Amino acid sequence: MEDLLEQEVTELAGEKYSRTGGVPGHVRWGSQGGSIYLGDQKLPIEVPRVRDQHKEQEVALRMYQGFQEPRRADEGVVLRILQGLSCRDYRECMEAVPQAFGLSASTMSRRMRRATLKSLRALQERGLEEYDIVAMVVDGKTFAEDGMVVAVGITIEGRKVFLGFVQVGTENELVCGEFFERLAERGLKYEQGLLVVIDGSKGIRKAVEKVFGKYALVQRCQWHKRENVLRYLPKGQQAEMRRKLQRAYEKPTYGEAKAGLLGVKKELTLINQSAVASLEEGFEETLTLHRLGLFKELGVSLKTTNCLENVFSLVGQRTDKVDHWRNSEQKQRWLAALLDMEPKLRKIKGCTHLKALRAALLRAIQGCGAQEQEAA
Repeated sequence: MEDLLEQEVTELAGEKYSRTGGVPGHVRWGSQGGSIYLGDQKLPIEVPRVRDQHKEQEVALRMYQGFQEPRRADEGVVLRILQGLSCRDYRECMEAVPQAFGLSASTMSRRMRRATLKSLRALQERGLEEYDIVAMVVDGKTFAEDGMVVAVGITIEGRKVFLGFVQVGTENELVCGEFFERLAERGLKYEQGLLVVIDGSKGIRKAVEKVFGKYALVQRCQWHKRENVLRYLPKGQQAEMRRKLQRAYEKPTYGEAKAGLLGVKKELTLINQSAVASLEEGFEETLTLHRLGLFKELGVSLKTTNCLENVFSLVGQRTDKVDHWRNSEQKQRWLAALLDMEPKLRKIKGCTHLKALRAALLRAIQGCGAQEQEAA
């Protein structure tokens, strides 16, 4: 509604800070608090004002006047909109919105494109200097034949901040490396240590090492590792082996967890050598939180990429019903909805222990530096 009012003001008085356009003699005249009705519900809104300098009087906004009286006919429209969104019936929803506001479907489409482009620019360009990021979760979501690699930062207070995304054909080292470099250029601070949680992508792993070097410790997603191992086994053996792997990973200390996993490895040696190779690949990086001594405190939130998977499920509510993606811009505009979700996301569980994570990361970095000096 604010967008509609702003368009009417622009038609009457021209663009902001412009001396041309609009109706001669009409100028912007600030704004004031007001209200509109949807159905029988009265909603507050900021109303821009226009003044006719020739007549020395305020100009009433047609769109605002049209929503000054309760109209019960709108109630059914609003309900259809809400039900359409909750049931993912977007066609019915998009038909209901123009009826309520007197707009054509093409106008609605243009407005949606303009709004999502604004969100996309904000997500891609905002500076990251103000955020004290202690962990970063990286994962991908598929849009038709393309993938989007998304990075979400975890601040020292436990808040989730969307850092950005990159469209990729495959998660290769070059593309992901350039993506991480852009995050650094936008102000992502990692010299105090960064725990990077990833699935199993070798391209992402190499890019993390290339860009962040010794300042990043990788936590491989335990869920992805477990499921990758199980893919090599017959279905009849998967349930039991899943429980054994899960019990091993849930051990509170590094020594106990490693011993449990080595026991599972010994069993797998007699069953499937390919499953053994899968378990060995990235073995130590699945136990990074254990080695830092913080698995019990932060394992729920940072042992997997689930916090990002949950966000993808929210994005999917808007995008999974799209049968035809027209172009790359459309995919990126829809994914920019991440920015709208950010204020609604909860802090991670165990957020009070993130300062301890920062201290553990700094110790690990210092230890790495000492080893380099000894080697030199």
